Amino acid sequence: MGQIVRKPFKTYHHGDLRDALIQAALQEIELGGPEAISIKALARQLGVSQPAPYRHFADRDALLQAVTAEAFRQFNVIMREAIDKPGKQSKLSRFAQAALAFGLQRHGVYRLMFASRIMAGAPEGSELHTAAMETLALLIEAFEAPAVGLLRERQALKIWAGLHGIVMLAEQGLLTGEVGQISREELMDEIVEQTKLALTVALQAAEKA
Repeated sequence: MGQIVRKPFKTYHHGDLRDALIQAALQEIELGGPEAISIKALARQLGVSQPAPYRHFADRDALLQAVTAEAFRQFNVIMREAIDKPGKQSKLSRFAQAALAFGLQRHGVYRLMFASRIMAGAPEGSELHTAAMETLALLIEAFEAPAVGLLRERQALKIWAGLHGIVMLAEQGLLTGEVGQISREELMDEIVEQTKLALTVALQAAEKA
């Protein structure tokens, strides 16, 4: 699957410090999650004065919001590639499997996006909110179903809940699949198929109503 784009440290030019801070923070989060971020440490790592980052970010939370928005944008590129790629699997299955792989392989960034309060604090219309809404739009598109009320949105929530549960439990070593003799990927596909069926039933019921 796609990889988070990484730029070498200390290669930014004058005026690019904002982006350099975001990319450096992404690398730190890859290793240690959002808790690893220190503006002071990033400034030292990039070879700039301690006050320099504050010309671009008011505080640590502002930096993390920008980093999370960038993570969502890069995540959306991966998801777009997944659902547009031809294959025997449905678009929804390809989306779910790509998102699962992302969560399992890049857990630090995944936690920043989906297991921290950064997203919850993003105001509507902000770059973070916009990028996250694009993720939701891609998931809804992957259902390949007509828009009827909020039926697709409700089923999308089921996909996210299942995906998040698998990723977080697996990261804690609490979901091996051994009890049910099923892999995490197979479990995700079962959730996808059950959700698609539930949406089909709901759409049929809506047509008869």
